[in-house]
Amino acid sequence: MKGRTIVLDHLGRREAAALLVDGKLDDLLIDDDSAPRPGAIYRATCDRGLKGQGGMMLRTPDGTAWLRNAQGMKAGDTLLVQVTGVSEGGKAIPVTDRLLFKSRYAIVTPGAPGINVSRQIRDEEERARLLALAHDAFDEEGPHGLILRSAAEGTADEDVAEDIAAMRDLALKVMADDRGEPEKLTDGDGPHLLAWREWDAPTVVTKPGGFARENVLDQIDSLRRSEVNLGDGTMVVETTRALVAIDVNTGGDTSPAAALKANLAAARALPRQLRLRGLGGQIVVDFAGMSKAHRKQLDQSIRDSFRSDPIETSLVGWTAMGLFELSRKRERLPLVHLLGDA
Repeated sequence: MKGRTIVLDHLGRREAAALLVDGKLDDLLIDDDSAPRPGAIYRATCDRGLKGQGGMMLRTPDGTAWLRNAQGMKAGDTLLVQVTGVSEGGKAIPVTDRLLFKSRYAIVTPGAPGINVSRQIRDEEERARLLALAHDAFDEEGPHGLILRSAAEGTADEDVAEDIAAMRDLALKVMADDRGEPEKLTDGDGPHLLAWREWDAPTVVTKPGGFARENVLDQIDSLRRSEVNLGDGTMVVETTRALVAIDVNTGGDTSPAAALKANLAAARALPRQLRLRGLGGQIVVDFAGMSKAHRKQLDQSIRDSFRSDPIETSLVGWTAMGLFELSRKRERLPLVHLLGDA
């Protein structure tokens, strides 16, 4: 199957969504009811500050949360926070006090007034159309700001205006509800809504059983294995409690260019494999041994590969021992955890 296809289905009782590019699994979202979804909003109460770290532990209905940069706050204060990622191993829920109300076409930014259009929209006439639409549908003098996303380009006026109104009304309602005991105010978007919000594809499969018909189940099953066939070599992905370790091998190829070919193939595969496996945190890659003269080419390939990846990733660089380090935001639970409970 050529092109991009979104498949909405379930894994067991879990809601799930898959993005296929030319029939190949490119992204996967699986719901998890054991932890709060990223994007969920709480009214929380400050519990205790952590000296030397500048953060604050908060009380929520779903357990302890951790807020960085909590200057000026004290125990007992109430505030609104939004979940930014997942917590593993009993750790506190990561949250921020900079809330965003995000939909497919619009993002409302409380406390940051102004109206803006995504820089990815470069056509001046289209930018002018969207700005005029935003000014008509949004109170520019109010306390909140608005960003129109790239998906709004070419979209009908009524659809964009409806999205703006929905996010504006939700923001006003939630931001006004900032007093009282700890409470969850919004649940965050599940996989089906996230797929509509973040992915773009001309074909959407919604009929039950789509994962089986579109070969998604077999591709998910292959992710249970640590070894990834790169064509030009292999890559082994293994997780520990502290970090993710990745080892790149040339396989049976003993030619002079084997190491560089395997490493470039691994660089291209890295974002997709990390995304599908739900891996984040500290990541260390042991590329196949090659000449240092080839590092510049490999560095460029790594940067190009991660440029379009939706998950925030910092490319730290090479260690003294010749390993490549990355730091990746923990936006999802590891796939092995989700498959084990599915």
